[in-house]
Amino acid sequence: MALLGFFIRIITFTLSLSLSLTQVVDGFQSRMLMNNGLALTPQMGWNSWNHFQCNINETLIKQTADAMVSSGLSAIGYKYINIDDCWGELKRDSQCNKNMNMIVSYLFFFILVISMTLIADQNDRWASYARPGSWNDPDMLEVGNGGMTREEYRSHFSIWALAKAPLLIGCDLRSMDKVTFELLSNKEVIAVNQDKLGIQGKKIKKDGDLEVWAGPLSMKRVAVILWNRGSSPANINARWEDIGLDSSAIVNARDLWAHVTHSGVRKQLSALVEPHACKMYTLTRRTA
Repeated sequence: MALLGFFIRIITFTLSLSLSLTQVVDGFQSRMLMNNGLALTPQMGWNSWNHFQCNINETLIKQTADAMVSSGLSAIGYKYINIDDCWGELKRDSQCNKNMNMIVSYLFFFILVISMTLIADQNDRWASYARPGSWNDPDMLEVGNGGMTREEYRSHFSIWALAKAPLLIGCDLRSMDKVTFELLSNKEVIAVNQDKLGIQGKKIKKDGDLEVWAGPLSMKRVAVILWNRGSSPANINARWEDIGLDSSAIVNARDLWAHVTHSGVRKQLSALVEPHACKMYTLTRRTA
């Protein structure tokens, strides 16, 4: 099955209404961003819905905050604890749980941020509107929730990072395994997502199940993903002219998952990619 829950459950991109206050009128032709320093890069954190849905309580939120700090994810950049739907009821329950102010105070003790989210169904055609203060949101990450292979999780995380999506973890942080942590804590992939240039990468080439995604980064670098959505290993090529480089450019290609650099690459980037897997690179032009 093609990427299982990834392709079944997550289809379209959505538009995130961030705390930075994006006001959208006249078909996105006018926009006002509040200059408050928020959401200059895509938000990183955790959201309750994917794994727990309505099965949430005060203890879970506190334990999740503890796990985010103790695992080291908070130090990497995951700061938000997002309580999704079902967080409040019209009347108090019989357990007499403490109020939201107490939970907020507890989370701020760990220098975390709590928010409630609102999303509107959108898709990849909004790539040109993504920018610091306003990010397209394809929904929370499924990494660690089961139903996908390690390579499928890696593809999922890579595409979200390139697309400048908010990286909102959707699994149970309290029982996160080593593989899940390694995927979510890849600093080189996260750096693409958090790049200060703030331009969303997108799909620029498709040949059946073989795709090339790319986007510009700061310091005139380019991020590239070679993605095989098919069921057999395949060679995927990204020519310089396809990804915004001069045909004469010589680059160093940094493999963000293998953590190795291929020096002096000319004309195109090419790799054999396993089924449902991807290769992710940053390309840096070599100077004479």
